[in-house]
Amino acid sequence: MTNNVKKAVIPDRPRKTIGLFEKYLTIWVALGIIAGITIGHFIGDHIEIISSMEIARVNIPVAILIWLMIYPMMLQVDFSSIRKIGKKPKGVVWTLIINWAIKPFTMAFFAWIFFSKLYGAWIEPELAGEYIAGAIILGAAPCTAMVFVWSYLTDGDPNYTLVQVSVNDLIILIAFIPIVGLLLGITDVIIPYDTLVASVGIFVVVPLVAGVITQRILLRSRGEEWFRKSFLPRLKPVSIIALLVTLVLLFAFQGQNILNNPLIILLAAVPLVIQTYFIFFLAWFGGKKLKLPHRVCAPAAMIGASNFFELAVAVAIALFGLQSPAALVTVVGVLVEVPVMLSLVAFANRKKY
Repeated sequence: MTNNVKKAVIPDRPRKTIGLFEKYLTIWVALGIIAGITIGHFIGDHIEIISSMEIARVNIPVAILIWLMIYPMMLQVDFSSIRKIGKKPKGVVWTLIINWAIKPFTMAFFAWIFFSKLYGAWIEPELAGEYIAGAIILGAAPCTAMVFVWSYLTDGDPNYTLVQVSVNDLIILIAFIPIVGLLLGITDVIIPYDTLVASVGIFVVVPLVAGVITQRILLRSRGEEWFRKSFLPRLKPVSIIALLVTLVLLFAFQGQNILNNPLIILLAAVPLVIQTYFIFFLAWFGGKKLKLPHRVCAPAAMIGASNFFELAVAVAIALFGLQSPAALVTVVGVLVEVPVMLSLVAFANRKKY
């Protein structure tokens, strides 16, 4: 007797992909670095005027570029989602512990070990403090934008990821200045607190308020579907392009220093990469121990591992200047983040539970 029952065919789930700008961000950054170094080498003297365009130690062209980087990210934040914390608080609490009680301090430790101790033959002691400062600033700024990409690629819960990110954005307003101030003070770096406070106000509070106001106006006038599916996607390239132009300027001013010591990029990358993997696996295995579901644990680990590098670049420039080692370290953080995070995405997907 012939069995005529046909087996049901379950279609494969569509493979998730990353956008063009995000996928090749490391390549764009590398090209921006090459362009900046080339410009700095050949016409460095002619662009010095840009570095002198400052008000209260804030470089105006760079400030505009950084606003263009951060403003599109702040448009995505929905603070009304914070009301959902009470339903499933464990994932949010674990995210906050990793980002604010552990991550800044481990970054300071790794930076101190490498820049002050292991790199003594290549980095002058008086400059080591500024390299450490750049790493500290980077480590104290948890990711608020690219984590949505990492969460998407690891099948994270988008609504819960939004809650995790929104809470972090609020904590940044309160905790970033005292933590950076504390850790920079330990490294004997002189901290201009007025500049630190002003930079957070300019590069976090202002775009955050502008983002909330814009979001409310557009949601009321055009609706959520148009806002999410049409308006926000158009702004994505603006943020990346502004970042790349900022990098070109940074490396134009750093060009001669890098050509004199090209090894510095690799040296700066090593502690940053170690920190990223260390924090990810700490958050990942800790989250599993707490019995967080994969859709919450994976984004929590991604938030801890990645950085709000736009804010870090802005603060490093404001505190130490365009040509400082601190600013250079934050830019190297941008360079290494995407390939490292993609490797962690692959790990999270392989170990899905």
